[in-house]
Amino acid sequence: MRLNRPAAATAVLAVAAIALAGCASAAADTTADTADDSSGAGFPVTIEHAYGETVIDSAPERVATVAWSNQEVPIALGVVPVGMAKVTWGDDDGDGVLPWVEDELEELGAETPVLFDETDGIDFEAVADTQPDVILAAYSGLTQEEYDTLSKIAPVVAYPEVAWGTSYEDMIRLNSQALGLAEEGDALIEELHGEVDAALADYPELAGSKVLFSYIDPSDFSQVGFYTSLDTRPGFLEGLGFPVPAVVEEESDGVQFYTSVSAEEADRFADVDVFVTYGDASGSIIAQLQADPLLSQIPAIAEGRIAILEESTPLAASANPSPLSIGWGVEQYFALLNDALAD
Repeated sequence: MRLNRPAAATAVLAVAAIALAGCASAAADTTADTADDSSGAGFPVTIEHAYGETVIDSAPERVATVAWSNQEVPIALGVVPVGMAKVTWGDDDGDGVLPWVEDELEELGAETPVLFDETDGIDFEAVADTQPDVILAAYSGLTQEEYDTLSKIAPVVAYPEVAWGTSYEDMIRLNSQALGLAEEGDALIEELHGEVDAALADYPELAGSKVLFSYIDPSDFSQVGFYTSLDTRPGFLEGLGFPVPAVVEEESDGVQFYTSVSAEEADRFADVDVFVTYGDASGSIIAQLQADPLLSQIPAIAEGRIAILEESTPLAASANPSPLSIGWGVEQYFALLNDALAD
């Protein structure tokens, strides 16, 4: 599980990327399919975000996306990006694309866009080579430097307030607005709300539970790491009305998406109904936690109310909800939580 977000790229790479942007091939093989792009109605649009505002003068025909899941907004709305971030966590077949994105691209009859390798940060050169008209990054952790560099390639939609703190609804709103598809984006949000509500209705007891989304390192039980309300994983559940565990409420400062407390403070987790963590789904970590003298004092751990998301699997990735992953995995996700609650 990668807890740290990609670091900013070096200044040398940034300069090289901008130089190459001017000589990128004008005959790129991949083009974006845009919905009703002939009229340009509703443009220009101005989008406010953490780094100011971005003006998009006309309906973009070539859409690039960076960071996690932004590509799912245009694809869900029938727009195929010219380039998007390569997925390295949760990919089931090693092709850099999550299964729900593969399914939608196949339904659209589209080829896989150019994949940007973000292992060492944003690949500015690769983004520039796709010659985008807009770059979507409403859900991201863009630094000021990264934003400024990308803005020399094309208008950029950055996150609205806090890095990695954008809800999937706001990601849809901002990215769809940039495409001139704000109404379609609102309709997509309503559709997804309906799917989530229908799935949750099958588990009425789960809806009132306090769920802690954690990351417990099997090699170090001295700390209990967990995601704050800023992160989209617990934020998704809170948005559905799930009550918030006391320790999450106390430690959520609106800045950090992840924190940890000492296992010696195990009593702070007394009200947690379900622990969610990444790891080996064989269940060995549950036995290890229950054998620990400190963590075993937590009622949810002592009673086995632990939901294990098999690390780096599509289901684990879908726990961070996105426009296309919800329909693919939300039912399985709620079932997993409910099974843990019943233990």
